[in-house]
Amino acid sequence: MSDSTINANDIPIIPATPETPPEPQTVTTRARLDQPTPGGTGDAAPGNRPMRRPAWIRVRAPSGENYEMVRSLMRGKSLHTVCEEAHCPNIGECWGARTATFLMMGDTCTRSCGFCDIKTGRPSPLDWAEPIRVAEAVRAMNLRHVVITSVNRDERPDGGAPIFAMVIRRIRQVQPGCSIEVLIPDFKGKPDALKIVMDAQPEILNHNVETVPRLFRKVQPQDRYEWAMATLGNAKQMDPLVLTKSGIMVGLGETFDEVVAVMRDLASLKVDILTIGQYLQPSNKHLPIERYYTPEAFEELKRIGLEELGYKWVESGPLVRSSYHAEQQVRALSQLNYIRPRPVESAEA
Repeated sequence: MSDSTINANDIPIIPATPETPPEPQTVTTRARLDQPTPGGTGDAAPGNRPMRRPAWIRVRAPSGENYEMVRSLMRGKSLHTVCEEAHCPNIGECWGARTATFLMMGDTCTRSCGFCDIKTGRPSPLDWAEPIRVAEAVRAMNLRHVVITSVNRDERPDGGAPIFAMVIRRIRQVQPGCSIEVLIPDFKGKPDALKIVMDAQPEILNHNVETVPRLFRKVQPQDRYEWAMATLGNAKQMDPLVLTKSGIMVGLGETFDEVVAVMRDLASLKVDILTIGQYLQPSNKHLPIERYYTPEAFEELKRIGLEELGYKWVESGPLVRSSYHAEQQVRALSQLNYIRPRPVESAEA
């Protein structure tokens, strides 16, 4: 392991601030974006918590031939997708375009994040044949880009990292030319587990920071901000040519400036791609929505990311999720020669 590997314990943490930040004192552009929009957030509950979704948070019910094909394929191969398990609002659009994010290592997570609709509990043993079935589905869908993610498997010292390596290599065998994006857990900041994934050379290594440091204990109590930073920083050190990616949810009680501070932290680690989307409460048992960001606020975050912080790509909008428009991102970045060509794996007999 390189002496320059980032130790999660060495990552500086932004000092905690009061749970209810003070109201802005001046009406600057940023302060205006940081306040609820009159008439845009619906009726307010006690504490100005929005009750109705604004007009810009609307999706069509999923349907269509491609949607049914993808659903049938997943059921036939006993596969899970984060699209279904997390009740993603874009499932109709993505499945209608014959794209999906595969969820590996089961449908039960060892962590209990307050925003996530994936069930928590004691997971079943790993299915070592799952990478083969996922690769077969990728070939059946004739994908040119695939996103692979997983639940957390904290009961394993390696966090399930070998499954990621196996599926990357298998996809290269059966679907040459398909770029591979892995959305990985933080592996508790362990570089040895991360190296297992990085040695398989995915085109894009994604880990979502999700929220601002002040809200970590409330939003994802078993996660640590320094683990997320170590994962992304070490990935770039292990493979300087890999594209790294992260995502932030907004609307959980953070301030606009806190979001920008996290964007700066990620940019300092040379993260290439950033996604920013509105948190939507899956059920009444999950964390409430503290506010809705306007399309104007999302555009301003995108401008800051591209113009001030130098990200290669920023996807920012109310319905943006981590893998939203992932294929379009890769296509555009490939044209700019940001995606490194990978050698074709020899197929097994």
